[in-house]
Amino acid sequence: MITQVSPDNTDVIHRDLNLTYPVIDRGDGIYLYDSEGKRYIDGSGGSAAVTAIGHGVPEVIDAMTAQAKRLAFAPTHAFTTEPIEECARLIVEKFAPAGMDRVFFCSSGSEANENAIKMAIQYHRERGQPQKQIIISRWNSFHGLTMATLALSGHTGRRRKLVSALPQSVHIPPCYRYRYADPRDESYGVTAAMELDRTIRNLGPENVAAFIAEPVVGATLGAVPGERTYFQRIRRICDEHNVLLISDEVMTGFGRTGLAFGIDHWGEVPDLITCAKGIAGGYSPLGAVIARSEIVSEVRHRSGSFMIGGTASGNPLSCATAIAVMNYIVEHDLISNSAEVGWYFLEQLKRLKKIHPIVGDVRGLGLLVGLEFVKDRKTKEPFPPELGVAKRIANETFERGLLSYPGQGTADGTRGDHIMYAPPLTITKSQVDEMIAILDESLSVAEAEFAEDFAP
Repeated sequence: MITQVSPDNTDVIHRDLNLTYPVIDRGDGIYLYDSEGKRYIDGSGGSAAVTAIGHGVPEVIDAMTAQAKRLAFAPTHAFTTEPIEECARLIVEKFAPAGMDRVFFCSSGSEANENAIKMAIQYHRERGQPQKQIIISRWNSFHGLTMATLALSGHTGRRRKLVSALPQSVHIPPCYRYRYADPRDESYGVTAAMELDRTIRNLGPENVAAFIAEPVVGATLGAVPGERTYFQRIRRICDEHNVLLISDEVMTGFGRTGLAFGIDHWGEVPDLITCAKGIAGGYSPLGAVIARSEIVSEVRHRSGSFMIGGTASGNPLSCATAIAVMNYIVEHDLISNSAEVGWYFLEQLKRLKKIHPIVGDVRGLGLLVGLEFVKDRKTKEPFPPELGVAKRIANETFERGLLSYPGQGTADGTRGDHIMYAPPLTITKSQVDEMIAILDESLSVAEAEFAEDFAP
């Protein structure tokens, strides 16, 4: 049995070309086990917020097996299938906001955002406004790794090596109180939202097709929710300028934040929702775009077809998997568990903040939470990026059996460190306590290591 894979004994192009990887052998609930028997808590939910219901759920495995025996693939240009129809119905009836009742399936979050952009531009084109092509996004965001979605993303570390080749893009500042708000501004949510209004007016509303944003910013900021009034004002601005609102729920969908979708915390209905990750819980690749019926009707009665698609879009096996995952979420009331245990998790992280001066901020919604690390808590000065503080803390938790999701560039695109957690929605409070104990010890080790670099 293979116990680890080094850069010199693999044929795989791994994400880190210089790292020796342990080999994961199996998963059970919130835990992963490598080939040597070591146990890890899946604190990041796979590659950030994927493993919504945990590993090894029999109901999902049975559904996958049954569908694979019956029909694994069918061309969607010629046929529909029971799984794709049922999967869409379940999303619309059990999860999507009212009025959002059409679903397009794809294979990933990047594809979902790519197709949502195409849908938004085509919608305006078919209504006689072909010049409305600009998509506005935010700095410190992440929307995918295709060239178009990477251009929209405000993730400096992932963009900078390709920036000269990326399509033109327009960004506004994020809604990020810890770094951007004037302490005297009690209406910071509105202030932050007005950056969109100002930018649309400068570009000309007749040129802007859509605005895309994550309700809780994941990979780039470490679980920063919008302010209480932010998306209410964003919705009004978009309506005023005939701009579509795209809610990127790739991380925040299907109960991750304690409600069905992240945007539900603001009581607003977007025009398009993009989702992936939790929809099929990591059991099979699947993404989706959920649209308001008006957008689909407009195209249906004009050209009759969106210019979107992909080879594996809506394949029966992935859709059947997602049906089983979503039913499991509903039947086990995991959205309520996400809200309750997420609140407990956040409170325990706040307790760690009181103990560890390296922690500058704690934030999140539901089971999408994060910590930001600072050199000086009073000034919020970040650590020098060459220290790689978040990654080193994540390495400490990894050695102790906890998978963390580190990020850098939190403060200004280059400087700033955070760690994010997005465990399976099945997690219990006692399992959160396991995570907290490991993180507590790891932070103590880090503070000793960086003692000369920060002001406690």
